[in-house]
Amino acid sequence: MASTTMNISLPDSMRAFIDEQISADGYGTASEYVRNLIRADQKRLEEQKLEKLLLERLKSGNEKEFNVEDVRAKLSKRVRAKKK
Repeated sequence: MASTTMNISLPDSMRAFIDEQISADGYGTASEYVRNLIRADQKRLEEQKLEKLLLERLKSGNEKEFNVEDVRAKLSKRVRAKKK
């Protein structure tokens, strides 16, 4: 996977917090910690989309049964397509 560099400015208190998390949670670098935060946020957003899609299907009144795994697979396919 290709990587790119991104510089950010943080207050000293946030940098200290990150350093504490790196030590406490066994991250090797601040980059690893930030990547983990971003992955967690991506997952949270995907789960929100899935929940919205499921609620829409339930509220639609469509009597057709659906499989949650099928819905999840379709959502994952959409997310992957948007990333390309």
